[in-house]
Amino acid sequence: MSRVSLKGICDMHVHTNPDLRTRAYNDLQLADAAVRVGARAIVIKSHLGFTVNRAAIANEYVKRVYGENTGFTMYGGVVMNKVIGGVNPEAVEKGLKLGAKEIWLPTQSAKRHLEKMGQNPADGIELVRDGKVIPELMDVFKLVKDYDVALGTAHVSPEEAFTVVEAARDAGVKKIIITHPEWWVCDYSIEDQIRLVKDYDVILERCYAQNMGKGQPYHLNLKENAELIKEVGYEHVMVDTDGGQVENPDWEIEMYEYMHYLVEYGIPIEHVYHMTKTIPYRLLGIEE
Repeated sequence: MSRVSLKGICDMHVHTNPDLRTRAYNDLQLADAAVRVGARAIVIKSHLGFTVNRAAIANEYVKRVYGENTGFTMYGGVVMNKVIGGVNPEAVEKGLKLGAKEIWLPTQSAKRHLEKMGQNPADGIELVRDGKVIPELMDVFKLVKDYDVALGTAHVSPEEAFTVVEAARDAGVKKIIITHPEWWVCDYSIEDQIRLVKDYDVILERCYAQNMGKGQPYHLNLKENAELIKEVGYEHVMVDTDGGQVENPDWEIEMYEYMHYLVEYGIPIEHVYHMTKTIPYRLLGIEE
């Protein structure tokens, strides 16, 4: 029997219904699963913009069904896609006032995403102009800093990420997450990831599996993730699933399999818990 337990874990990247793409769980079903396994927190994400309002409803549901003492909280955030006006400081501010815990750069509206999907990158959201981030992004950085939440790089290119991360650090943003750098759309090299950690003290969010596109089966990232953890160090890697796809196992199974694989690979269980508890707790501002 594995020594891995999901009690107290946190996953900062899960997709749920309602969505334009059918997901395995809706918000309330995911909350059920989280309470069932004793999770501490989940951040739900949508390419359609806001999830913070949905998280609030899920938390009310948990209280009514399970009582006040589950120890579980669902959080949401804001994705700066075109659906909310792109890099829109007003939308970000409203999300933060509602309790958003992560602000993501563009996903499906990112130039890199469009390019890799065979679409026109010129239709994507411009983040960097003449070697500097756009003024609206500086306004977003100030909000992220003031509310002490996390900035996620989402689906931007490594080149954009280096410029954005440096500008965010200079603006005082303390919590920066490099979103699934292993995904072929983002496609950060190991050297990119090591440099980002060394130069900017970021967190690398390494996820359970990746969509390979064009109807191909998902690729499990577990071996590559374990190797990366050995090379970079567990202190800078966050274990998340990016789960919710009907093609993959249910969220709690993904998380269990991921953690179990790392332990079997030889990563100490204390390090695995650091990557699933200590790091996300700090990013979310909750007590361990």
